[in-house]
Amino acid sequence: MDNITRRSFFKYAAATAAGAAIATRGLPVRAQERVIKVGTLKLIHGITPYFYSRFAPPGMKIEVIPFESPTDGKDAVVTGTVDFAIYGLAAATLGAAAGEPVVIVAAACNRGMAVVVAAASKAATIRDLKGMRVGIWPGSTQEVVFMDRLASEKMTARDIEVVRVSFSDMAPALARGDLDAYVGAEPAPGISLANGTGRILEYPYSTPTGSLNMVLTSSEDLLKKDPERVRALLKIHRAASEYAMKDKEAFIAMAMQRLGQQRRSIELAAPNVELTWRIDDQFVTQARYYGSQMLSRKQIRTLPDYNRFVPTALLHQLTS
Repeated sequence: MDNITRRSFFKYAAATAAGAAIATRGLPVRAQERVIKVGTLKLIHGITPYFYSRFAPPGMKIEVIPFESPTDGKDAVVTGTVDFAIYGLAAATLGAAAGEPVVIVAAACNRGMAVVVAAASKAATIRDLKGMRVGIWPGSTQEVVFMDRLASEKMTARDIEVVRVSFSDMAPALARGDLDAYVGAEPAPGISLANGTGRILEYPYSTPTGSLNMVLTSSEDLLKKDPERVRALLKIHRAASEYAMKDKEAFIAMAMQRLGQQRRSIELAAPNVELTWRIDDQFVTQARYYGSQMLSRKQIRTLPDYNRFVPTALLHQLTS
């Protein structure tokens, strides 16, 4: 290659490289999508994130990561494995009380709980559970609420036989006769109703915790460093929650698809689920009471700093 040819070649190569760089910068936003990772439990009242993509703005991709355990969801937030996660108030309170940088950024679900007994059981009230094998997921919101219900009946966990069971195993265990009852999360109660193996003893919403159940959380670090990311997700979360509550057919279809359950069990579970987003004074009052119950039962050593754990002033700024 002579000098003239060599110079021409390098000029062509440089021009081509520059053109490629300019072309890359001009590619559609899709090539530079912002990915938001959201964890959620494999429960009907954890279904909201599967509607997020419908309301995500251009250039944003929602990746949903399912978890079996509330603690797994909380740990994923703390370690930064996910940006946000939906799980029970119990796991969130446990983390905050231990000094972990977990914060509640929105409500996620009210109700979704039920005390279920075998269809042929003679039990008519909570008191009738004395001596029975009751399935409970330790560390869950359901456990704290149920223990509060026992206390209101002047009972304790010693009055029943507590059996450690995950939420997804409760309905099958009751059907096999391994349990006399369970304190479950939907869709398990709906499954027990649909297959005829169980009936609802009580929806345990009469305690001062009310029907408060699951929350949307993030890390304190993300809230400080990228409040606009949090703002965007909160807008999506509200829209998705309201949409799923208004369109029951879409709600049922999504739950069937993501949970692999039959329509009848989802239809029976759906009325016991309220997807929500709002943090108001009642939410904070119930959350504080719930924390006091965990403290009294020595599940936590100290109460969380609620000004950090539920930063209402900052959240109001992000949602106004």
